[in-house]
Amino acid sequence: MAGWFDFAIADELHQLAGDTAQGNGLGVLGRAAQRLIALTGTLMGGYADDLFNIFYRMEPRAMVREGFAYGGQGRRDFQEQYGVLETIEKVEEADNACSRATKKTVRVLRKPGASPLLFGKFLMNTTAFLSLEDISDNLPRYDECVISVEMDDVLQQAYERLEEDIRSAMKAHRGNKSLMSILLNTLLLYPDHPYDFEEIWARAFDPQTKEYVKFLVTEPENLTRETHYAKERVLIADVKEELRQGRRCQVYATYTGEKDVTLRLDTVLRQEGIRVAVLRSSVPTDKREDWYDRQLKAGVEVVICHPKLVETGLDLLAFPTLYFFETGYSLHTLRQASRRSWRIGQRFPVRVKFVTYSGTMQETCLRLMGKKMLVALMMEGKFSGEGLQALDTDEDLMSAMARELVEKAGVGESADAVWRELDQEREKIQPRSGMDSEPEEEAAPVLHLPAVPATQAIPTAFGIHMSEPPAAAKKPKKTALWPTAKGANAQLSLFD
Repeated sequence: MAGWFDFAIADELHQLAGDTAQGNGLGVLGRAAQRLIALTGTLMGGYADDLFNIFYRMEPRAMVREGFAYGGQGRRDFQEQYGVLETIEKVEEADNACSRATKKTVRVLRKPGASPLLFGKFLMNTTAFLSLEDISDNLPRYDECVISVEMDDVLQQAYERLEEDIRSAMKAHRGNKSLMSILLNTLLLYPDHPYDFEEIWARAFDPQTKEYVKFLVTEPENLTRETHYAKERVLIADVKEELRQGRRCQVYATYTGEKDVTLRLDTVLRQEGIRVAVLRSSVPTDKREDWYDRQLKAGVEVVICHPKLVETGLDLLAFPTLYFFETGYSLHTLRQASRRSWRIGQRFPVRVKFVTYSGTMQETCLRLMGKKMLVALMMEGKFSGEGLQALDTDEDLMSAMARELVEKAGVGESADAVWRELDQEREKIQPRSGMDSEPEEEAAPVLHLPAVPATQAIPTAFGIHMSEPPAAAKKPKKTALWPTAKGANAQLSLFD
């Protein structure tokens, strides 16, 4: 069927980069079509070999001409030539009966980063980089900021004890990847869900018995669930302020299993009189847009979900304020979910806010995600040499977090500073548009909702450090309306 189709179009290309049936289908379509057009909003996730399978499926002749074989070895060669690898040699001396011997082990780790040669050889002649600013002159302002929160004393003491136990376990069992994953996820989750924990056990290989043995790592202190913790109080205050301005909110949380943070947020927001809905994975992908429409008609003010559920295929124009209560590890998911509201048709400034506890693994994760973002923006033509230089000392995200925990590296470097640098990079290529203020209202609403109680300004307690742009002078407005961005006759009134 070579050349059977004139064109083949593949959307969300970054999801076809793995060794999956869908990814292999991209290669089949490429052979069956005269021209293959692939679309994505996030080309790479910070590592050069993110693009290896994509290039081999779309430009196999170019890859063979460069001497890369398909498979694991070719991918490693590609990462070595166009990415960043770190080689760690460990030499141990041993006394034998009659001689002295050395034992050497070598580990090769891939690290975030990509060579500009990758852009010149594979992307320049085949890729068109278009951003929303290139195809729309009237996009509203887009802002990202980090809200850094100081923990309550009780929570901080419990967290520090947990962190010290985990640090000791990781020092004693270096290189144990399963232990690393369990313990780092515990540190990320515990501040947001500090109850219902049991003893944490892990397994390690015993060289004497040649078997895996279980050992107790720690038993986290279970705090009360009846109080609102600092991060929750900050989120409630900030959400109320956004609602007072007539702006619906979307909240993202990544822990939705046995210790369900989305359920916790649903509870605390409802206790404050806020109308909340939680989107679950049980809602089929093709039904999620209808689900959102039903929530809007029911007067929902805040929707909570895992960011992966809205990663693709949804335009959240009715929710101009987005909160990342938790971010997770995936840069692709973070970038896609953070832009769900900033789409063509949006008429209101979009605010993306990352809420994190300062001095915790949450802040470390957010800071490293920001550094990976700088590399990804470079490969999309938004070059940042400072970003590459900063990333040169870090491994993959999980390993970098583990090393910072064990060695206490990165002390004093905040996530807010990294994301401010990202904002500065964005402003170099995307000057602020003139649509910084709320648009003028046009028509009377068709549906009236009960008034939301006015709240005080967001308190400065709990250690909040926000980097908000100065508010532009606003013209006198009529009654504030809910921003649905679906047309004047579909807007909802906030006050009677």
